[in-house]
Amino acid sequence: MRTLLRTILRPMDAEDIPQVADIERESFPSMWPQTAYRRELTNKIARYVVITELRDEPVAGTPEPRGLWGALRRIVGNADEPLPLSNEFLLGFVGVWLMVGEAHIVTVAVREQYRRMGIGERLLIASVELARDAEQEVVTLEVRASNDAAQLLYEKYGFAKVGLRKRYYTDDNEDAVIMTTPALRSAAFEARFAQLRAVHQGEFPDLWN
Repeated sequence: MRTLLRTILRPMDAEDIPQVADIERESFPSMWPQTAYRRELTNKIARYVVITELRDEPVAGTPEPRGLWGALRRIVGNADEPLPLSNEFLLGFVGVWLMVGEAHIVTVAVREQYRRMGIGERLLIASVELARDAEQEVVTLEVRASNDAAQLLYEKYGFAKVGLRKRYYTDDNEDAVIMTTPALRSAAFEARFAQLRAVHQGEFPDLWN
């Protein structure tokens, strides 16, 4: 199994959007425009989390500089000067909407070459923790009816199939299965979640630096 360098789990910021778009392009037949993510970052009910790998060398292809220099560059339009690069290589991301009593996972994706390394599960754990910290009662999501692997992961964490959205996905009219957790504060769920979290941390320590 590939060994990761130091990883960071943190909120998404605007400078992550180009790498988020790259992962979306690999993951979904239809993807959000980058402007949609910029709006989401100002959406009061939305929370986006990324997991990145901190590398010794700058990541090639990170197209936007950070901070004040980035803002000045966009204003001046100095396109001939090389862009400062980030040392953070984005591995995956998840988006959650905090609604009335319910945290809804609206998107989750992992870079193709880094799948089956526990990253998707790490993001799911982060989503549940985010929901609990926000005092939400349950976590819900939609998943493609054909995505058996994702459904198995969600069922592992106590999500149950509670409904079906017919022809939900616009690219091919596939149905979506609606899944939801039990009450997050129930003793049974808390015990199960704590156990699974500990097991994941033991199996994938690189994701818990």
